[in-house]
Amino acid sequence: MKKPIVILLLGAAALTACGTAGDPTPATAPSETSAGTVAWSPCTDLIGPDGKTAAPRAGVECGKIQVPLDYDAPDGDKIDLALIRVKATGERLGSLVFNFGGPGGSGVDTLGTAAAAFGNLGSRYDLVSFDPRGVDRSAGVKCGGQVEKLLAADTNADGDRMAEEFAQACEQDAGKVLPHVGTVNAAKDLDLLRTALGDERLNYFGMSYGTHLGAVYATHFPKNVGRFVLDGAYDPTVTWEERAVTQATGFDGAFDAFAADCVAQSCELGADPAAVQKTVESLLEKLKDDPIAVGDRELTFGLAQLAVITPLYAKAAWPMLEQATAAAIKGNGTALLALADAYTGRRPDGTYTTAMTSLQAINCADYAERPTAEQAAEINEKVEKIFPILSAEGSAGVCAHWPVRGDDTARRIDATGSAPIVVIGGKGDPATPYEWATALTAQLKTGVLVTYEGEGHGAYLSGNGCVMKTADAYLLEGKVPAQNTSCAA
Repeated sequence: MKKPIVILLLGAAALTACGTAGDPTPATAPSETSAGTVAWSPCTDLIGPDGKTAAPRAGVECGKIQVPLDYDAPDGDKIDLALIRVKATGERLGSLVFNFGGPGGSGVDTLGTAAAAFGNLGSRYDLVSFDPRGVDRSAGVKCGGQVEKLLAADTNADGDRMAEEFAQACEQDAGKVLPHVGTVNAAKDLDLLRTALGDERLNYFGMSYGTHLGAVYATHFPKNVGRFVLDGAYDPTVTWEERAVTQATGFDGAFDAFAADCVAQSCELGADPAAVQKTVESLLEKLKDDPIAVGDRELTFGLAQLAVITPLYAKAAWPMLEQATAAAIKGNGTALLALADAYTGRRPDGTYTTAMTSLQAINCADYAERPTAEQAAEINEKVEKIFPILSAEGSAGVCAHWPVRGDDTARRIDATGSAPIVVIGGKGDPATPYEWATALTAQLKTGVLVTYEGEGHGAYLSGNGCVMKTADAYLLEGKVPAQNTSCAA
């Protein structure tokens, strides 16, 4: 699944009526394995949205716990799980743990940047997040600096060769960790984090891939589920092909909405939506043979594709897409390249976060499927027919060459016996389309569906007042929304 870009927005909307539930009942006994307690101290290595080290801030602390590398050998090797906490500003209810998506996103850096967006929740909860195993500070998978080469592939043959070299580099760089990443092990880490925080039950807010992690946790530890909100829900039962086709359909709809909005705002890219799409497609086609120089780098076809997709995650970013594309047409690719860098996790110094490498490692762990180069090309043809802008020449599946076998355990969801789990799905969500929210709600057995009628990936950070109040009422007061609650855009 494509990595979500967290964009903070503001807004308001009407409220929906909510039902009421009592406080969660006590949890089952903690896991036999213990991670001890957390020694918190000021954060010294947070990375801000500009890719540079951020200054420490009052009330923001970092720490770590040790978890087993291999849960089948809990007394063996350990890895550090990096944590961040923003202390509650008011009367404390407990901890609220976040996963913002990916797989492969740094929860430490994201919460360090985004904590203000959850100020209402932060009045009662210690806001906590972490880098999941295999991500950045938590034994991050780095793959020998091969990300740039993988992104540079511009044919299917190149893509398959680069994918094989990438997988080999991952094995060489992180071979000890690769067999033990994945969502099931991350869920076990979450339960150790719960005990280390001193909470009887885990209170959790998952976004995008974080909804998958939350659903897997609820499947394996249903009695330890406290108040869960899963926003931008992912359906783990889909195949690689179904996922690609569904997301292509979602991004096609998002681009259509962007183009219509752009025209309504006197768009530079065309007089009607069809003209806007043609303009963007023409730019991408030109970049195949004639990339734009940006300093000592180039805006290539592949990077421009990622740049175009990135602002479609949030309606508030649509003007960035118009402005950056218009500039590139005039020969200035700086803004589009910056959007691509935000997507891929490229820092100003030319190094990368583990976002792209961790994503591959976790995806390959969570799926037994291993699409070949030929199958990947067939999938790409289907995607291109739906949404040509998302076509990815050369993107043959890395998992076909992965050194570790995948496992489908994380695709099986059933949280029977858990407390109610609020699942939020957006009708205009391109990355995790609405049908996945309805599917995940049904799989959980204890899910309560909330529908957001607006655009963008994830609903809470859209600033929609109805969504925020519905989620906050459950997390803060235990008020379970009525099944199929709907929030207008």
